[in-house]
Amino acid sequence: MTVLAQTREVSKRFGRLLAVDRVSVRVDAGEVVGLLGANGAGKTTLIRLLLGLERPSSGGVRLFDEAPSRATRRRLGYVPQGLGLYEDLTPGENLAFSRTVFGVGTTTLPPSIGRFAEVAIGDVPLGVQRRVAFVEALAHDPELLVLDEPTSGVDPLARARLWETIRDAAERGVGVLVTTHHMEEAEECDRLVVMASGAVVAEGTIGDIVGDSRVAVVETDDWARALDALDRAGMRVALVGTSLRIPGAAASDVAEVLGHGPFSVDDAPATLEERFIELARSTGDAPTATDA
Repeated sequence: MTVLAQTREVSKRFGRLLAVDRVSVRVDAGEVVGLLGANGAGKTTLIRLLLGLERPSSGGVRLFDEAPSRATRRRLGYVPQGLGLYEDLTPGENLAFSRTVFGVGTTTLPPSIGRFAEVAIGDVPLGVQRRVAFVEALAHDPELLVLDEPTSGVDPLARARLWETIRDAAERGVGVLVTTHHMEEAEECDRLVVMASGAVVAEGTIGDIVGDSRVAVVETDDWARALDALDRAGMRVALVGTSLRIPGAAASDVAEVLGHGPFSVDDAPATLEERFIELARSTGDAPTATDA
């Protein structure tokens, strides 16, 4: 496989803050690599290092087997969290500006957003803004797509459309590096790199990351009593259907906390989200409910 982007033991400090801690990541042609982590895990800083927008404190960064430069950046498409669009320009004007910068020919807006062609970007819905940003990022036929939380704030239908665009690009041989904290988006990736507190805590396929991890599962009709006991024990609990699931806890420990009562305690294979929470908690970087 052709390696399009790679970091080797790269670190970045901002004063006393170690934002990225010896992270090694690679993206090959035709694959979608997901950077999964809670807000503040170091994902965006790593992206900026990879693009050459930040200088590493240590370690190495390569784009297309070269140091990041203006020349290498011309070979990639980038959608930052802030989208990088000029809000006082229309979608068509934003696209025309990008075409001029990259020296490419005519690129038209998809018919589905054509009705916004003459409306300032700042006045169109966020989902449309993100689709325009994708069109702009792909207009010069990049070999690599770098996407920082590309579907943040959009509805499920718009999110599905954007992921169709990502998959179509990968099938054409484009490498994709995408940051997310949405579990359903992580499942769309070929390979995941899980970050917490600036470091990589797991990587590989979903099967690799989840492995043989298990969670405690409680069945009961007395949820209030069970939740109160588990909360006092400092255990994180999720209600899934009619079951209480406790990531990172052994069934025997949960049974001991609950004591005698109308409780049935067993264990079950962990989901990706539960494994993610377990990894994040082990570093003190546990996500909030909205993160996960």
